[in-house]
Amino acid sequence: MFSAIGRIFKTPDLRRKILFTLGIVAIFRLGSFVPAPFVNFDSVQACLVAQQDASGLYQMINMFSGGALLQLSVFALGIMPYITASIIVQLLRVVIPHFETLHKEGQTGQAKLTQYTRYLTIALAVLQSTTLITVARSGMLFGSQASDACRNLVSQEWWTILIMIITLTAGTGLIMWFGELITERGIGNGMSLLIFVSIAAQFPSALWSIKVQNSWEVFFLVIAVGLVVVAAVVFVEQSQRRVPVQYAKRVVGRRSYGGSSTYIPIKVNMAGVIPVIFASAILYLPMLIAQFNQPGINEEPKPWVVWIENNLVQGDDPLYMLVFFLLTVGFTFFYVQITFNPEEVADNMKKYGGFIPGIRAGRPTAEYLNYVLNRITSAGSLYLGLIALIPLIALAFFNANQNFPFGGASILIIVGVGLETVKQIDAQLQQRHYEGLLK
Repeated sequence: MFSAIGRIFKTPDLRRKILFTLGIVAIFRLGSFVPAPFVNFDSVQACLVAQQDASGLYQMINMFSGGALLQLSVFALGIMPYITASIIVQLLRVVIPHFETLHKEGQTGQAKLTQYTRYLTIALAVLQSTTLITVARSGMLFGSQASDACRNLVSQEWWTILIMIITLTAGTGLIMWFGELITERGIGNGMSLLIFVSIAAQFPSALWSIKVQNSWEVFFLVIAVGLVVVAAVVFVEQSQRRVPVQYAKRVVGRRSYGGSSTYIPIKVNMAGVIPVIFASAILYLPMLIAQFNQPGINEEPKPWVVWIENNLVQGDDPLYMLVFFLLTVGFTFFYVQITFNPEEVADNMKKYGGFIPGIRAGRPTAEYLNYVLNRITSAGSLYLGLIALIPLIALAFFNANQNFPFGGASILIIVGVGLETVKQIDAQLQQRHYEGLLK
């Protein structure tokens, strides 16, 4: 292992890519601590110490921003607008035929889809920055029970608010540019690496808060459980069902083509972390509705508002856990059906003379692939649901916040991006030294 790491830094091209990536990451982390203009920095820091947890969807956005959201920094929105825009563009392929046509056009079509994603990212950044500043002005950023000091975080002048919106939007555009620079000149997928860094940056503080709230025994128990969870996630993320495909031999002129054997890899977790994000966003809606229907000073709270606050707001509530699990399972099936089309795969196989041994080409192949996909997705959805529940279980037993590091979206992203980056470094080492990082 150490000799392989030494070979990385002895290879000029690979060393330059890694150092460039580390430099961009350092600038990205520095921007997470630079406050936006006209933000009361002292009040924000005092509220962070007094109120460790945000509520609802802001927990996930704060996690993806590396803690920059609750500090109201220039990179407060993080990479979340780009993630949302990418998901929307991908889902629009099902609704808008033009998007599906661009997807099939190859590199030219992908470039246009990327451009649409950039435009949508900026639009969402304007919307989310406006929402964030409005919430900060109302004093709800740190929860309804926050102190009066947490209600005076930003300036109230209209022109200062406009400058803050422009600054936060520009910060999102800069992060998007950083990600594309890493993809082109660095190592790995730039956007994924920035998300990886944002989440990993909160691991030490999250673990230390568990120790402060509990004891050293609980601290080491959480680490031991975390190692087991990481090993299980690595095992499942690498697992796949390989459907064998045989291509018939064709003779064109004096040359023969085909006659080879390959396979279609169907991963156990084809949906990645998207269903967990969808489920968290949907569960935030009842909380948002309840916040906008709070009673006046001399009014009694509405029964349905009380029921929502008692059952669908706190992450340690059994009903909340059950709904979150079911939503994650449901969105897993929904997203896999959108991203993997058995009929399209079967048509492509038939076009190029491919077939699955024992299965006729055409509709029988599509039905077989759909059958295999549903079986694999059933196991994958249960796996995602259980992983998503780990932070909520930690909240119930350890009084940890919902950003518990060893579970949910955080552990899926950390493991997935880590494995993919190591594979890319290993592939580049094998090209130059015929011996990779992994053995």
